[in-house]
Amino acid sequence: MKTIEIKAFPREKFGKKDTKSLRVKDNVPCVMYGGKENLHFYAHENEFRSMIYTPDVHLISLQIDGKSYNAILKDLQFHPVSDKLLHVDFIQVSDDKPVLIDIPIKISGVSPGVKAGGRLKINRRSLKVKGVTRDFPEHLDIDISTLEIGQSLKIGDLKYDNLVIMENKKSMIVAVATSRVVQKEETEAGVVPAVEGEEPAAEQAGALTK
Repeated sequence: MKTIEIKAFPREKFGKKDTKSLRVKDNVPCVMYGGKENLHFYAHENEFRSMIYTPDVHLISLQIDGKSYNAILKDLQFHPVSDKLLHVDFIQVSDDKPVLIDIPIKISGVSPGVKAGGRLKINRRSLKVKGVTRDFPEHLDIDISTLEIGQSLKIGDLKYDNLVIMENKKSMIVAVATSRVVQKEETEAGVVPAVEGEEPAAEQAGALTK
């Protein structure tokens, strides 16, 4: 996981008037949780550009009043009309304390089912993972190079070193569905497409007559 450094300054006042004054100067109020006490600070909105406009997850090195803190992003608040960044929440982390974090998914490989005319369906864009920060990748790689038409990958099929996926193992992540073109060709040929885990219709019929 890459590290982004943010230069920030401690807040001494916390009223609405002070918050408004910060935002007028394009500064963003922030809070970091997870330490001995919550830390309030602010930074110029330009400091957050490389953190916000990317799908990857980063470790944040907060430089505040001569001290350094490692953190991960918890929440962002934007203005509903202008989309201007209004507030940022962080969680302080350490190498020996597990934390929960959403890590984006990256699809890799070429599915033979897609090459045969199937349609790739991606149901998830990220997964909630538990681990320590030194083991977090920028994204979770999911290889689809073995998926045929009608096959899928579920959360229970995935394994990553030193990471625990905190999601329902039966939830589907990605699948190769039969496209309309393939369905039409199979229908015209008198073939009933089989669903993954089921026998083809012809075999089922044969089994019933035995």
